Amino acid sequence: MLGYFKNAFTPRRDHADCSGCSLCLLVCPVWRQSRDVSLTPPGHFKAMQHGTSAADAAASVENCTLCMACEPVCPENIDITGIILELRRQLAAPAWMHGLQARMTEMAGRKAASAPSSSTMLLPDQALHAHPDLLARVVRLLGNNGTFPVSDDSSLDISLALEAGVAIPEQHLQRFLKLLRRLKKIIVADGLLLRHLKQWLPKADIIGLGEALSGHPAVRRGLCTTDLYVIEPRAYHSDYQRLVKHYDRLRVAHGCAFNLDLQRIAIPATARNLPQRLGLTMPNDEGQTRWVLHGRNINRIVVESLEERAVLEKVSNFPVVHLAELVDDGGHAQQT
Repeated sequence: MLGYFKNAFTPRRDHADCSGCSLCLLVCPVWRQSRDVSLTPPGHFKAMQHGTSAADAAASVENCTLCMACEPVCPENIDITGIILELRRQLAAPAWMHGLQARMTEMAGRKAASAPSSSTMLLPDQALHAHPDLLARVVRLLGNNGTFPVSDDSSLDISLALEAGVAIPEQHLQRFLKLLRRLKKIIVADGLLLRHLKQWLPKADIIGLGEALSGHPAVRRGLCTTDLYVIEPRAYHSDYQRLVKHYDRLRVAHGCAFNLDLQRIAIPATARNLPQRLGLTMPNDEGQTRWVLHGRNINRIVVESLEERAVLEKVSNFPVVHLAELVDDGGHAQQT
């Protein structure tokens, strides 16, 4: 587990430090699907070392799934995700993205929201927003049968802008962060947003939704030894050194299997590049999902991310449930 032993305070390095060792290929879903090294980190880093531009590397930059699995295994501690996102920002944004920029600019001029009464806030992703019943269940669970605030559309716009490489108006970003600075804890469903919030608010207590739910006693009681627990890779890899211990404890306590390889890297059940995530091209997840499921002796799949549930249901014959669905409306664990 190369990344496990890295010093968390070691400065991240640039593309010029890539030695071409290609250890990242072992965990890269793009390499597994394409076998095209030009679409992988060592491929475009070598090209950058020889002077290629962001425009020349557009295909490689857009094909990255941003699963972040490459970062923990990189012996040079290169900021691979940060480099890809910077290259996306250098590419010209599609014309239809101008509406997102205009919306963020308009929201920046609005009066900032008042301080929430709770010290905790949930930032759902787009998939969770689209399932209000499940979102309400998550809020009840994490609020101990009470409620706590859920962010407005600001976090969704910022998440989309980060994914697409669209510039976020500084006033809009600061308006959003001002509200979050008043909180003691922030729970984030989108792993890419989580990564950036840890950079923007280094002193804040920020955790992923999967970690928050899997730490709930009733949710943990609902896990079975015959479950395949599918970790959301972005949040996991963005805080790998700490979370690898969290999930190891969960595995020992409950005996369920995880979508982890021998290096404890989370294999994504869905691997979507930028055009696929933005709905410009059709996703091609079935091969990746079958690879995750191959050879498993399980009775059920438990997911942290709703985005992965649909394709897992399509490819497998197992019931697929979200972590929050392991607890009934009365707060009791459900194992079947």
